[in-house]
Amino acid sequence: MERTLISFDWAMKNLLRSKGNFGILEGFLSELLFTDISIVEILESESNRADVNNKQNQVDIKVRDADGQLILIEV
Repeated sequence: MERTLISFDWAMKNLLRSKGNFGILEGFLSELLFTDISIVEILESESNRADVNNKQNQVDIKVRDADGQLILIEV
C-alpha cells in the first residue's frame, strides 16, 4: 500500500491557515517555543515562484505568548 505524505509547506498553506485549525497551529507553536501561544492573526504571505525548483512560501503569523508579548513568526 502506497503511503501519501503531507509536506509541512502544504499543511501550512492548506490546513493551518483556516481559523478552524488554529488550535493545531497554536499547539504546535506552543510546544516548539515552550510557552503558551495564541494566534492573533495570519498576516499576508509571500511566495517565491521565480524558479521552478525554488517554490518556498513564507507565512507571517502574529501571536501572543503567555506573558502577553506580541511576536511575529515567519514560517
